[in-house]
Amino acid sequence: MVGPDYARTMARYNAWQNQWMFQACNELSDAQRTEDRGLFWRSIQGTLSHSFWGDMIWISRFDGGAGPEAPLTDTADAYDWPTMMVERPKLDARIAAWAWGTDDSDFEGDLSWYSQGVGRQMTMPRTLCAMQLFNHQTHHRGQVHAALTALGVKTVDTDLPFMPDEVPEWV
Repeated sequence: MVGPDYARTMARYNAWQNQWMFQACNELSDAQRTEDRGLFWRSIQGTLSHSFWGDMIWISRFDGGAGPEAPLTDTADAYDWPTMMVERPKLDARIAAWAWGTDDSDFEGDLSWYSQGVGRQMTMPRTLCAMQLFNHQTHHRGQVHAALTALGVKTVDTDLPFMPDEVPEWV
């Protein structure tokens, strides 16, 4: 069931995966990060920028905090690399703070918002929206993982059962 335990596990998983992936991407040249690799958001950097934007929009719907300023159509270029390297750990901490602050009631009922993507008001179950927050991240990290693998970058395991008990602090 989707609830506090699910959100906490997925927030830990999110931080763990983002930590190694951003560190690996930081070792790439700017050209390698920004080259069109045929990903949905073109480049590694564009895909990570879109994912950052998506995390911002979804967590703002849950915690009432600030959302992204860029429209959906500009998400691939919304965040430059230095900004993401500084802000990604903060966003992961924000997602974790939300997850650890939830109780069962936070997953009851519906969540409503205006979607730029479809141009209308949306209402969906809170459980489905929580799944979307984490599924969206995993989907786009998978694209970046494939691009890194194609570049010969050593990647880490991405399977939930192998997540470390403690997610190390970002360096």
